[in-house]
Amino acid sequence: MPIAPKKAQPIAKSAEPRRFVFLLLDRFTMLSFASAIEPLRIANRVSGETLYMWKLAGEGGETATCSNGASFKLDMGLDEIEREDTVLVCGGIDVQKATSKAVLNWLRREARRGVTVGGLCTGAYAVAKAGLLDGKRATIHWENQDGFLEEFEDVKLTKSVFVMDGNRWSTAGGTSSIDLMLKVIAADHGEDLANTVADQLIYSTIRTDQDTQRLSIPTRIGVRHPKLSQVIQMMEGNIEDPMSPADLAEEVGMSTRQLERLFRRYLNRSPKRYYMELRLQKARNLLMQTDMSVINVALACGFASPSHFSKCYRAHYNTTPYRERGSQGGGTGVRLSI
Repeated sequence: MPIAPKKAQPIAKSAEPRRFVFLLLDRFTMLSFASAIEPLRIANRVSGETLYMWKLAGEGGETATCSNGASFKLDMGLDEIEREDTVLVCGGIDVQKATSKAVLNWLRREARRGVTVGGLCTGAYAVAKAGLLDGKRATIHWENQDGFLEEFEDVKLTKSVFVMDGNRWSTAGGTSSIDLMLKVIAADHGEDLANTVADQLIYSTIRTDQDTQRLSIPTRIGVRHPKLSQVIQMMEGNIEDPMSPADLAEEVGMSTRQLERLFRRYLNRSPKRYYMELRLQKARNLLMQTDMSVINVALACGFASPSHFSKCYRAHYNTTPYRERGSQGGGTGVRLSI
């Protein structure tokens, strides 16, 4: 027989439950959605009160299908909601295609009425497309940051796990929704309840909006060498205007030959080759996430000419930039890896 969870300390009853409306875009990511709705359910359960209520909304008002193929029955279409409600847009694969004019008009209308609007995972794209993140801090999954930066110059994009800038929220995707909702629960009903919910989720490390979404460079490359990490960080920060191996070596106080040996020893490639792979990875993201011309993608990734860019791209990915874009439907789909 299952053991009932330990109840949190009694809390003062609010006038009425806080309400959320989850706007499920076509092919939304289940993990990010579940990570947001489950903390609310558990908060109700362990408190013994109906602290939170929610509805599932979507264009058409019938069903919504997530990226793993599961379908959800919706409670409502794009209907008017209460001014005190919070809208959380759940995005996923091909969010540009899923962000229809009807969705944008609905988001703008509700925002004008003072509703809090947030984007989970690539849902931040839809919120930004509606113009609701202009001048605001925001975040989105790291894989989608390159394309987002190019399209929304007025948004102050961060690499945080989640961001709450006034009544505009955003998360990086995956389990970052848990961190956002624990923050909300703590603000609404205290840290004790939020910690109890985290315990129920077996969530032992609660992240804040100061935490970044990606693993540290040493963890990602599987090597703990401070100078190597420093060089890679400089490479990642200088894609459009690449630094020479000599300049990179000088910045960390070593010779070019020492830098070469360092990369060969730990990464089995030259610094030049590693740098090229970083630049090509960004180029691929831009090709598949934006409508930038191939020449502009090349320039944004530090290539002086389209021909050199195409030659390097083909050598690495076994296809040309033009064919890559064509295989992704013209570059109009924002992809997501989770």
